Amino acid sequence: MPSRNVLPPPPPPVHLRTWPGREALLADRALAVGELVRRMVGGQRLTLSLLTLLGLQFGWACVGGGLLAFEGPGDPLTAMAGALAACLGLAVVVPLVVVVVLGVRRDRTLRARLLQWVALDPAPVRDARFRAPGASLAWLLLGFAQCVAGLWLSFVVPATARPGATTYTEVAYALGAGLIFWISGLIAATKALGHRRLVLRNP
Repeated sequence: MPSRNVLPPPPPPVHLRTWPGREALLADRALAVGELVRRMVGGQRLTLSLLTLLGLQFGWACVGGGLLAFEGPGDPLTAMAGALAACLGLAVVVPLVVVVVLGVRRDRTLRARLLQWVALDPAPVRDARFRAPGASLAWLLLGFAQCVAGLWLSFVVPATARPGATTYTEVAYALGAGLIFWISGLIAATKALGHRRLVLRNP
């Protein structure tokens, strides 16, 4: 059955199933379900999500810092440094956005495959890895914290901006950083709630 390096395949069609008995089927199902859940909400996936978030915020900060450089005195060296910072930020943000999109698509594939394995037999999945209450809670709390941070940056910072003290670039940076938090938080919360619903359907 699945190793820790290879994605568990979908269950074989009915006419190709060769399990010697129901116990063997349930054992293989438990292994596949545990591995799929680990790949969806496990610690490695959570760490990757946090690193991606940090990378996106770093890249956007470089973009914001680069744009702020153009609001200074306007000397060539400052403008060049600002342009380099903005380019560096975009070079970080764009690939990470692709990573996020691919991660969402991969999660959809994993969830569909997980549902196939769960539906293979009416017996509840007793493997503790399937329920993963700690991992689900961590994803939910992470998503909530990010949404709160996104709300504060997207609404409170622009609302408290003062003409002459806060520049348009600073407001745009706050809106962008808040949007990054919002999207990342919604992905995390949706993942946690979706897994919880799946567990409740399979008590």
